[in-house]
Amino acid sequence: MKRTDDTSSDYGSAELLPLSSPFGSEESLRAVPSADGTAPRVLVLGATGYIGGRLVPRLLEGGYRVRALTRSRARIEALPWAGSVEVVEGDAADSDAMDQAMRDVDIVYFLVHSMTSGRDYGRLDRAIAINVALKASAHHVGRIVYLGGLHPDDVELSAHLASRKEVGDILLASAVPTIVLQAGVVIGAGSASFEMIRHLTEVLPYMPAPKWVRNFIQPIAVRDVIYYLLACARAEPGVNRAYDIGGPDVFRYSKMMNGYALEAGLPQRHIAALPVLTPGLASHWVGLVTPVPRQIARPLVESLLHSCVVKDDAIDDLIPPPPEGLTGYREAVRWALGRIELDQVETSWLDARVSGAPSDPMPSDPEWAGRTVFQDERTRATTADPDAVWKVISQVGGATGWYSASVLWATRGWIDRLAGGIGSQRGRRTLKQVTVGDAIDVWRVERVEPGRLLRLRAEMRVPGAAWLELGVRPTDTGSEYRQRAVFFPRGLTGRLYWLSMLPFHGLIFSGMVNRIVSNAEHAEPAAEPSTALTPEPLDAETSRRS
Repeated sequence: MKRTDDTSSDYGSAELLPLSSPFGSEESLRAVPSADGTAPRVLVLGATGYIGGRLVPRLLEGGYRVRALTRSRARIEALPWAGSVEVVEGDAADSDAMDQAMRDVDIVYFLVHSMTSGRDYGRLDRAIAINVALKASAHHVGRIVYLGGLHPDDVELSAHLASRKEVGDILLASAVPTIVLQAGVVIGAGSASFEMIRHLTEVLPYMPAPKWVRNFIQPIAVRDVIYYLLACARAEPGVNRAYDIGGPDVFRYSKMMNGYALEAGLPQRHIAALPVLTPGLASHWVGLVTPVPRQIARPLVESLLHSCVVKDDAIDDLIPPPPEGLTGYREAVRWALGRIELDQVETSWLDARVSGAPSDPMPSDPEWAGRTVFQDERTRATTADPDAVWKVISQVGGATGWYSASVLWATRGWIDRLAGGIGSQRGRRTLKQVTVGDAIDVWRVERVEPGRLLRLRAEMRVPGAAWLELGVRPTDTGSEYRQRAVFFPRGLTGRLYWLSMLPFHGLIFSGMVNRIVSNAEHAEPAAEPSTALTPEPLDAETSRRS
C-alpha cells in the first residue's frame, strides 16, 4: 500500500461516489446472484449510524436485498431509501429480535458500537457480539463483516479500542467466516473524528494539547471505508481474519490539524504538547471546545493514546485498492468541507443515541388525563403562505438559531454541557433538511409532517420530559403559526424547574413567535413545495468532482 503526501487536486464537492461512479461501476462491488437467480440478502446492524447510513443505499444500488435491524422503525422510515429495505424492529442485544433478523441472511454487516450508551458500553458490545455470533451460526449465515478499530499489538489498549478488538475476536472465533476491517480516524463530513479536528482547529489559534498529538495516525477517507465494506461482500469464501485499512498518509495528529487548517484557509495552528493533560481532562476540554459531547469525546481521545498505523498490506491480497487509488487526507478534508458547504451531509455522528436522554415519544393528549403537565401554547395569524412559514420552521436551530433570545438559548446549552449533558453546540446535520431522528442542538426530531408540524424532544438534562412543537395550518387569509412547549415534571424538582423558567419562557417563546412569523412574511416565494424538504438521494453529478 503506497503511502504519499497528497497535496494536489482542486477543492471538490464529493466525498462519496455512488455506484455509477468510476470505482463504483466495478463488477467487484455488485451483487452476484445465487444459483436460483436471487440476489444475496444482507443484514445491516447499525443502518442508521454514520457508516451504515451510507453503506445501505450503495448496497441497494449494487443489487443486494437489504434488511435492517433497528430500535426505531420511524427512524428508518424517514430515510430516502426506506421503501427499498426490509425492517426488523428490535435491539441488537435481544435474542428474539436477532433470531428474526438473521433468517435467510447471506451476509451480516456489524456496524454497531455502544460508545454513547454509558460507561458500561464494553459489556453491551460483548453481549451484542455473542448474540450475533450465535444467531449467525444457527441460521448458517455465509459471512460476517465487522468494522473495528485500528490498534497496535502488544500494548494495553484503551477501553474503547479494547472493546472494538474484543468484538472482532468474538466474531472471528464464531462458526461463521468473518472479515474484520480495522480502521483508524475516519475523515468525512459528519464523522465525530472529523468534527473534533475541525472545531479544535477553527476555534483555537493556539492550543495546549495532550502529548498524544505527537502520536502517528493513519486516517482513512469515509469513501474508502465504504469501498472496502462493499468489496468484502464479494471476497473469496471462507476468509476468517482481521485486516488493517488506512489511507495513504501517515503523520502526527498535530499535522492532521494543521492539514485541516490549510484546506480551510486558516493560519497554521501553534500546538504545545503538555504531559499534564490526562485523557479525562482532555475529554472535558474537547467537550467544551467542540460540539462532540464528553461521552463520545473521551473514547475518541483515549483511542489516540496509541500510535495507530497499518501494520501490513494483507488487505491488498483480498481486496485491491480502488482503481483511482486511496484518498489522501487533505483531499478527504476538501470533499468533507465541500459537503458541508453544499449542505449535503449524508450522515452524521449526531444520529447517535444519547445515553440517559428521554427516548419515549410524547403521549397523545387524551393520555394526559390524571397526569401533571405544563404547557406554553401560542398562535399567530399571518398573511404568509403556509410553505413560507414551514420553511422558516424547518430551518430552526443550528447556525440559524432559535429566532429569539440567543444569549438565553446559549446559556441554557452551556449549563447543560457543564452538567454532563450534550449542550447546544452539536448543531444539526444540514441547514435546510429535517427528518425524524435528526439532532437539532439539545433536541431530537421526533415527528415531522412536512408543511405542517415539527416536534422536537428535549435531550438536555431536565427533571422531567420536554417537547417543543412548531406547526402551521392554512387559513383563508394566509396561515396560522402554532407553537407549543410541553413539560412532564418529575417530582417536586420538576415543578420548581418549570416555575423558575417561566420568566425566561415569556421572552423566549414570544420572541420565537414574532420572529418566525416576521421571517415568513418577508421571505421570497418558495421555489420548491414543502414536501421537497425530505432528503433526496445524491445523484452522480452532485456527488463527484468534475
